[in-house]
Amino acid sequence: MQQRPNEITLQKHGEVTLLDIRGDITAFSESFLNDAYRNSNTQGARKLILKFEDSAYINSGGIAVLIQVLVQTKRNNQQVGIAGLSEHFKKVFHMVGITKFAAIHPSIDDALKAMS
Repeated sequence: MQQRPNEITLQKHGEVTLLDIRGDITAFSESFLNDAYRNSNTQGARKLILKFEDSAYINSGGIAVLIQVLVQTKRNNQQVGIAGLSEHFKKVFHMVGITKFAAIHPSIDDALKAMS
């Protein structure tokens, strides 16, 4: 399977920064996720929503990269929500403990309401 390339855009929604993550999440996503996270910090983000495509693929390397970013958010006392997950992603994120770092929300609107 060929990885779909990553593209991450930042969008401000009041005091919340949305990282709209497109493409598959693998070890090759590390620079994209780290750059987007650094850019959000440069903009002073205290609350973040990570929005994934519901058709995205994630493997163990992608999970490791995501956990690295989430550990940084915890160190920086940032609030994190996750939206746009397929049912498979939700199960995987619960199993590997990602929900200890970030709340999972059914939609971006739900995440924005919860974090505002």
